[in-house]
Amino acid sequence: MPSILAGLVMTVYFCGCNSGEEKKPTNSGVPGAGFSTAGKSVQVYTTADTGNLRLSLTGTKAFAPAGQPLESNVSIFVNPDKTFQTFLGIGGAITDASAEVFAKLPEAEQQKMLKAYYDPQEGIGYTLARTTIHSCDFSSGSYTYITEGDSALKTFSIEHDKKYRIPLIKKATEAAGGKLTLYASPWSPPAFMKTNNNMLQGGKLLPQYGNVWAQYFAKFIKAYEAAGVPVWGLTIQNEPMAVQRWESCIYTAEEERDFLKNHLGPVMKQEGLGDKKIIVWDHNRDMISERANVIFGDPEAAKYAWALVFIGTRSGPAANLCLRISKM
Repeated sequence: MPSILAGLVMTVYFCGCNSGEEKKPTNSGVPGAGFSTAGKSVQVYTTADTGNLRLSLTGTKAFAPAGQPLESNVSIFVNPDKTFQTFLGIGGAITDASAEVFAKLPEAEQQKMLKAYYDPQEGIGYTLARTTIHSCDFSSGSYTYITEGDSALKTFSIEHDKKYRIPLIKKATEAAGGKLTLYASPWSPPAFMKTNNNMLQGGKLLPQYGNVWAQYFAKFIKAYEAAGVPVWGLTIQNEPMAVQRWESCIYTAEEERDFLKNHLGPVMKQEGLGDKKIIVWDHNRDMISERANVIFGDPEAAKYAWALVFIGTRSGPAANLCLRISKM
């Protein structure tokens, strides 16, 4: 039964990033000049799919000189003189499905769930959350925030989300201590903006709707924040290389790069949202290099891309990991 630092029971999101400018690894060469382990300990949590251990505290370990371990030893080595990225946090998705199920729970069960996931003292202390821009495969039906065909976005409204999703985000934020880093992702543009005239089954964003779709992102952020839900950032497209029977949309690396540099990045800046983090890729790790080379290799696109995120579903439980990539 392995001991691990955290057990994951739902789709989770990790984010490690550099703070501000690129932070280079440091190694002063002077023992103790960096982070000090003196007087610090590590709590060990154990989880397993059998037995009664579910994120259970099973021990406390103190830091000690490493010495020479055997290959049979399970060891974690910490060099306090070498630092890398800042760890932003761990969190979970708040979708229509989770929000609707949550709303059906008795009040006592709702509080139990909120405490278990978000309470920093009595729960696992989630600090990140991801939500969707209109519907996804975790919605009870397909919908958008506009009347189909409204390319002027005059009918834009997030009224749908005010029933279940926004209340849950607010309660989660309160349970987390008043701050929850939230980012959003679309699964598909509205049908009329796509080559297949369908939110489902893939298709691509029609070139003539690049700016309209970018404005849609901006309206989403402004509407959520007007409703009392701060939005930290967004990804351009969930799984941009997957044709799915649910909401999906395809972007090649070049198409995502061009949408970012010609539409989304400039529109976000024009709308006063230039501080919002734009994250690219949001798909499997086995094609990271090609996507990163194309987007971060273009200075005009790279200046808008804060990070690249990949999904770890090919090797186990679903997990999105956010990587900050320095400009090439």
